[in-house]
Amino acid sequence: MKVPEQDHRYNFQDLLEWEGRWELINGVPFSMTPAPSTTHQRILRSMFLELHTFLQGSSCEVFIAPFDVRLSETEEYDNPDTVCQPDLSVICNPTQIDDKGGKGAPKLIVEILSPSTAIKDRNQKFKTYEKFGVMEYWIVDPAHQTVEVYGLEQGLFQKREVFGKEDKLRSFAFSACVVDLGCIFQ
Repeated sequence: MKVPEQDHRYNFQDLLEWEGRWELINGVPFSMTPAPSTTHQRILRSMFLELHTFLQGSSCEVFIAPFDVRLSETEEYDNPDTVCQPDLSVICNPTQIDDKGGKGAPKLIVEILSPSTAIKDRNQKFKTYEKFGVMEYWIVDPAHQTVEVYGLEQGLFQKREVFGKEDKLRSFAFSACVVDLGCIFQ
C-alpha cells in the first residue's frame, strides 16, 4: 500500500491502492484521518437512525461513512477524479448504487463538522456537491449545535434555514421528514 504524493492529480483507481481513508476532489487527495470524535459519532448515529426510520418503505436508502460517492461530469463512474465520503448520503435511485458505493449525486448529503474537516466541508465539498447537483446539503455544527440546510435552486445552493438544538428540522427534499434536533444534540 502507498500514499499519494503532493502536487499530483489522481482518480478513483489510484485511491483504491492507498493506505488509509481518502477523498478526492477534482483529483486532489484529502486524508480522512484522524478518526471522528465521540461526539461526532453520536450525532452521526442519531441522524442515521432518524433518516433510516423516515425512509423505510421508500425507494431511498441512507448510507453512513465510509461510503464512496463517485461524482463525474461525464457519468464515467469507474474512474472519476472526485470521490467523497459524506457522513450520510441519501440515494433514491437504485441504479446509482453498486458494490463500490454511489454513482452520481445523492438526493441529500449530511456532513458533520470536525476541526480537521470544517473548512473542507464548508468550501470544497460545498462547491462540489453544488456542482454535481446534490438536491439538499445539511452542515451539522456540533460546537454550536446547529444544522444549516442548503437547497439546490437553478444549479446553486441557497441557504434555506439554520436550525438549533430546540428546533425540529424540516427537510425541503423530503417534505414529511422532521428531525427533532434535541434528540440529535444530547
